[in-house]
Amino acid sequence: MRDALIAEPEVFTTTVANKLLTYALGRGVEYYDAPAVRRIVRGAAADNYSWSAIIAGIANSTPFQMRRIEAQ
Repeated sequence: MRDALIAEPEVFTTTVANKLLTYALGRGVEYYDAPAVRRIVRGAAADNYSWSAIIAGIANSTPFQMRRIEAQ
């Protein structure tokens, strides 16, 4: 398992970004969110796939910035 993660960190990071973005948005990730996920992964790759780069990428992503918050 560890060898697979080391060999293809982009696949693992894409999965993590999808799961975290789902949680952050409060909805499933849709096809129109794919460009944002790719930007998050590219940003994380530039920072050696650090957790902080993934979290910052999600916080700065368009889907997260433009999400709707329902009134309670």
